[in-house]
Amino acid sequence: MSSDPAPYAPKKILITGAAGFIASHVTRRLIKDYPDYSIVALDKLDYCSNLKNIAACRGSPNFKFVKGDIACADLVNHLLIAEDIDTIMHFAAQTHVDNSFGNSFEFTTNNIYGTHVLLEACKVTKKIKRFIHVSTDEVYGETDMETDIGNPEASQLLPTNPYSATKAGAEMLVMAYHRSYGLPIITTRGNNVYGPNQYPEKLIPKFILLALKGEQLPIHGDGSNVRSFLYCEDVAEAFDVILHKGAIGHVYNIGTKKERRVLDVAEDICNLYGLDPEKSISYVQDRPFNDHRYFLDDQKLKMLGWQESTPWEAGLKMTMEWYTKNPDWWDDISAALHPHPRLSMISHSNDDSWISQKGLVSDAKEAGKSDGSSGLKFLIYGKTGWIGGLLGKLCKDGGIPFEYGQGRLEDRMSILKDIKKVNPTHVFNAAGVTGRPNVDWCESHKVETIRTNVGGTLTLADVCKEHDLLMMNFATGCIFEYDQDHQEGSGIGFKEEDKPNFTGSFYSKTKAMVEELLREYENVCTLRVRMPISSDLSNPRNFITKITRYSKVVNIPNSMTVLDELLPISIEMAKRNCRGIWNFTNPGVVSHNEILEMYRDYIDPEFKWMNFDLEEQAKVIVAPRSNNELDAIKLKNEFPEMLSIKESILEHVFKPNRKT
Repeated sequence: MSSDPAPYAPKKILITGAAGFIASHVTRRLIKDYPDYSIVALDKLDYCSNLKNIAACRGSPNFKFVKGDIACADLVNHLLIAEDIDTIMHFAAQTHVDNSFGNSFEFTTNNIYGTHVLLEACKVTKKIKRFIHVSTDEVYGETDMETDIGNPEASQLLPTNPYSATKAGAEMLVMAYHRSYGLPIITTRGNNVYGPNQYPEKLIPKFILLALKGEQLPIHGDGSNVRSFLYCEDVAEAFDVILHKGAIGHVYNIGTKKERRVLDVAEDICNLYGLDPEKSISYVQDRPFNDHRYFLDDQKLKMLGWQESTPWEAGLKMTMEWYTKNPDWWDDISAALHPHPRLSMISHSNDDSWISQKGLVSDAKEAGKSDGSSGLKFLIYGKTGWIGGLLGKLCKDGGIPFEYGQGRLEDRMSILKDIKKVNPTHVFNAAGVTGRPNVDWCESHKVETIRTNVGGTLTLADVCKEHDLLMMNFATGCIFEYDQDHQEGSGIGFKEEDKPNFTGSFYSKTKAMVEELLREYENVCTLRVRMPISSDLSNPRNFITKITRYSKVVNIPNSMTVLDELLPISIEMAKRNCRGIWNFTNPGVVSHNEILEMYRDYIDPEFKWMNFDLEEQAKVIVAPRSNNELDAIKLKNEFPEMLSIKESILEHVFKPNRKT
């Protein structure tokens, strides 16, 4: 008679990050193979998650989806009790190493703090019989290229990048809660996984999609780095085995001895598509640190009965076929295909609502509120201006200490006095001359315009540089006009690196001039604002308010900035130490007529307007106006939840002001 203990039989499993890559394969497997298990899938639907990944489960009676963040303690506690959870499989995490070099704080929040919230909920509710914590092989650090002995589970943890450091930190918490409170913990550390449904920031899907598009496959460094790749279904089976047969308190490596260089992977994909590797592979700058090899000892898991079953060639072919059939599984993935993506996300705060498959479960608006402003103090210039005033209100509402600058920008001594008095962590420049009532004023007041827009801005930037201060500079995108390479309606917008091509107004000339000079100041973050819009329809600076008061308007699609949505983002950018030039507009374009149609539908059903062309407009203005589309992909990558311009105008302006 066997002396092996009886397999563990869970009843109700909470799977975190269930709409992500690996977790979705595990979720589908458990739903299909174990109809007696109840599965609660929790996911905040971050940029790399997709409800389509678990769409096949939605009709199953033993499945429930909850949209929510593991960092929300109230939500986690509620789910453990209300759903009578006895098992947690914790996959939710930020996992892309490149992103961790760009915004490591996001990884700390999700990977360490999120795990801590789960552990604390388990300790408090005392209902959990198994907690499977999903970690990574990267916590071991780099493996010697010469050895043929993989890292066993007892190896020292020596992480080398911010991602793996947060995963190692989470493991320390998991271990501590097991030892201190007796939580029934099992930890897994896995090699690289590939297969269908993987977000294409990762190596294999990125290379496949680039090959499909006929573009070059970018390799970090010389491509000699070695990785071990496991097919997703084999990994799902491994979690099945660990769930039922794993021993509490143990760590299990999920690995393979079949290693491949990154260059080998690229060549294999080229061969599958009939491409010449010599012409299709390019070499790009390496990561700040790129481990040469991760190599695991997987014998412990094999002793439980698991075996890798999918050969590399077969798994790669199945993966290629899936991406060929599903190229539009995600929306815009152009940034993910970049050699060094930097998809730093807006965090889903604790006050998000929790949405379940059957609708609204609860609202945690008062749960765990935090202004996150510890150690911040802003010095804001432009107190009497529109944007400066709104910034002050945002700081006040968010509990961020701030003071308005008293000095004039062109007076260096007065700026130095402000900085000495306030001792800020960041400086915001929302001061400048835009003209009274519009930019035509600048045509007859050129010296005053230069003094503030050029001299004053450069002086402030220089003083900030001397004091090692980040300056958030509100600039303008009205320094471009549609041209042959960026035609109206083409969807091709001007990028941050493009040189200004519009000199029709003196205002735009000064702004283009100072932007170019500010490129030399690495302490400046330049935000190109265009045709700013806000929910305050009584403000004469509001672009919507302006055009509703004109007797005639042109009808040209333009990029625009919805301040209600983007000004809070500017504060977050300061916290993240963002620098350089940013197109600070909502993605996409909207025309004058489209805005006025919304105004008529939501505000005044009797509203009427007339159009005229640019030639007619030129007769009633002094200086020509800039019309353009700015490419907002850089900002969208940093803040994926940002709405398109039309969506943002509806959500932030017309719906709150609705009168019809």
